[in-house]
Amino acid sequence: MYKVFFNEGQIIISDKEIKNAENIYYNSDSILDLLLILIDGINPETKINLYSENVELLWEKFCSKFNIIYAAGGVVKNKDNQILFIHRLGKWDLPKGKVEKGEEYESAGIREVEEECGITNVEILNFRKNTYHLYFQNNVYNLKITYWYDMIYDGNEKLIPQIEENIDKVEWKDETESQKAINQSYSNIKELFA
Repeated sequence: MYKVFFNEGQIIISDKEIKNAENIYYNSDSILDLLLILIDGINPETKINLYSENVELLWEKFCSKFNIIYAAGGVVKNKDNQILFIHRLGKWDLPKGKVEKGEEYESAGIREVEEECGITNVEILNFRKNTYHLYFQNNVYNLKITYWYDMIYDGNEKLIPQIEENIDKVEWKDETESQKAINQSYSNIKELFA
């Protein structure tokens, strides 16, 4: 199953009908073309489930309709078990960014965390999961596939927000503060902690 977030609504790609969703059985590419026409009307509460017996083939066909952008980032914890959050454009988020040409996902994730937060020597513990986000920019629909890693930081450097990336705050948050930040974040970030 794949969950793609768009304007806080969801497009789910699965192998069966799902409760509390608008279920559409995939039987031809014209279904995908129709979905692209309707996609602008998806509101924040909409959950569309596009399903087929062959989920991987359906996912491949779905992805072929969009410009794919790869990104990587981290759920970074420090020695006090606090999570590193960035604040950008009025919402709490996690550090992440685009993977550069020829760059490995892991390297990109570490680089983005270090650049956006002003710290060094971040280490990856393990791969956490992928999230999927659809957005419209420069007259084209982009499907951002983000590779998320659990990371650890054992230093005590001062956090410095990357202002040129519209980041105005970088903060370590304990469990209670993290939950508040997650509630004031994007759906794909909430998905990471679900």
